[in-house]
Amino acid sequence: MNNTLIKNSIRRGVSYATYRTLIKGLLVEGKSTGTEQSEALFNYSQLNDKRMDRLDKTLKISEETQNSLNQLKNGYTFLVIAEGWCGDAAQILPVINKIAEASAKINLKVVCRDENDELMNQFLTNGSKSIPKILIVDNNYEVINSWGPRPSVATKMVLDYKEKNGIIDAEFKKDLQIWYNKDKGTNTQKDIVELLRAS
Repeated sequence: MNNTLIKNSIRRGVSYATYRTLIKGLLVEGKSTGTEQSEALFNYSQLNDKRMDRLDKTLKISEETQNSLNQLKNGYTFLVIAEGWCGDAAQILPVINKIAEASAKINLKVVCRDENDELMNQFLTNGSKSIPKILIVDNNYEVINSWGPRPSVATKMVLDYKEKNGIIDAEFKKDLQIWYNKDKGTNTQKDIVELLRAS
């Protein structure tokens, strides 16, 4: 893995607040993030922006997560690859932001996938540019772990559904959103804490 690529990507990355401002600014212009523009992507971005607003207000970090974060000895950067139109990113980024806010040892940076092709290509999921992808980077710019595009429970749901039905359809996407709403970021917190413990 190329440390320079990671270092430059972190340098290019923006804070979560700046990422949210970027999305809102583009929505005013009738656009979404990313190189491809369409009515569908714009509509997804609008929906996701509202979703993130809600999650930013309502999400809570569990006591267990906070205790684990309090025990961190080393500092990390969470480098997140995302786009405003991505439904999974809209559910996961607010959780990652809350985790980063809860620990002085974690620095969060967000980059857009389409502008960071070289980085994205290093972290494909089964050959595809699935997002969000969270890279856990140490102080030497080594990627010690990567996670995404979905929490472990949601990943299993996707695999089971694909095995049974061959494709991911609109009905499943609806079920997945319902699951995210009920889960309230718990599964994401558990997954990330486990990765940090393993680091």
